[in-house]
Amino acid sequence: MLNDNPLVQIDLSPEYKQNLRSLSKRYRNIRSDTQEVLEQIQAGNFIGDRLAGVGENYVVIKVRVKNSNIQKGKSGGYL
Repeated sequence: MLNDNPLVQIDLSPEYKQNLRSLSKRYRNIRSDTQEVLEQIQAGNFIGDRLAGVGENYVVIKVRVKNSNIQKGKSGGYL
């Protein structure tokens, strides 16, 4: 569960939520895999690559997450 007093506010797009819902039918652990990354980002640990030129008032980062349902490492994971 996300902390009550986060250092960073995370806004998930409706497209992300829809994709997560459809992928969760195929990959049962996708929610727990992505939850760990969201907690790290919310704690202020910016992992991944920042996308430059996307927004001035906010930070957009791209993170690759390991898919624990398949054994291919991050290269076979979620983007």
